[in-house]
Amino acid sequence: MGGGRVRFNVGGQVFETTTTTLANAGRESMLGALLDSSWNLASPAAAGGGGGGGSVAEYFIDRNPACFAVLLDLLRTGSLHRRPVSLGHSQVNDVAYLDESTLLVAARERRLGKCDDDGGGMAAFSAASGDLRHRFRVAHARQPKSFTAGALAFDRDASIFASCKGRLNEYGIGVWDRATGEQSDFFYEPPGCALGDADKLQWLDATNALMVATLFPKTDNCFIGLLDFRDKSVAWSWSDAGMAAASLDDKRVLHAIAMEDERSVCVINQYDDLGFLDLRSNAGGVRWSSRSKFMNRKFPTEESCYPKLATHGGQLFSSMNDSISVFSGPECVLTSTLRRSHGGAICDFSIGGDRLFALHNEENVFDVWETPPPPII
Repeated sequence: MGGGRVRFNVGGQVFETTTTTLANAGRESMLGALLDSSWNLASPAAAGGGGGGGSVAEYFIDRNPACFAVLLDLLRTGSLHRRPVSLGHSQVNDVAYLDESTLLVAARERRLGKCDDDGGGMAAFSAASGDLRHRFRVAHARQPKSFTAGALAFDRDASIFASCKGRLNEYGIGVWDRATGEQSDFFYEPPGCALGDADKLQWLDATNALMVATLFPKTDNCFIGLLDFRDKSVAWSWSDAGMAAASLDDKRVLHAIAMEDERSVCVINQYDDLGFLDLRSNAGGVRWSSRSKFMNRKFPTEESCYPKLATHGGQLFSSMNDSISVFSGPECVLTSTLRRSHGGAICDFSIGGDRLFALHNEENVFDVWETPPPPII
């Protein structure tokens, strides 16, 4: 193709660029392969009919044009230029995708003194342009109130859940209809159950309940509970309040996740030890499985990040400093470890199908791994 122009029809929207820009993607990429005669077997005319007498090659790609525009801009300039998503608040607490085109952001409210009109701590934005699509509101006694939105979760139907803190002790879990964006319910925080400060929310389909976890260091006493919205009850709960001060393992639960069978909750402490709580009983404590003696990889000169947990495909994933450990089977046996030689500690990670994404604490270090498949036992 030399130094000529190339035209793409992406999901019905036409983009035009040069072969020089496409070459920035690298020869091993799909776009780079268009320039390689060894791979590009179709002529420009056969590839899309070119328009303009066939002088410009045209290729059809069945993908989202908004995403392709971002990729093309990256190849042209070498950097991402996206309109920043901002609620004008002081701190973003959680972010999630409502769908492939909509980003949901939960944030701390602005302290505006006497003005409450600019309150809402949660909003939906276009993932492509960053434009505000909807601001979610909370009302108490039919009066709109400003609030801080914390952890986010979704059920299998059409509800959005967020931990909420109001200015007048209006703490609890707010619920909104995903289609309309209107508030549909509010679970007020009962005595002894820390809901408004929750770090983690997780909807359990089989149990038809919401797991709420408020953890160290946000609070000195950790609380994990299952909320039944049908009768506004706490169906199950655990807390380390009142435990012996010497029991540091229990007092330092840093993250929690309900296992896929919904029979137990896995927690992790400051020593990277895994623990399990039985959801079928309110009487039991944490059953710890110590791994710190042989798994701890903290380095005195290296900044540490709090460990995180995730489940996928019957496996348990745990980030520990610069690595992610994968556990399988009913006994959670260590089956594989993902690690790279640079980037520092892993601050957060998520799993999307066959890909695992990890963010390191060093600037601009972001890993993408193939999600390890469950072992054949």
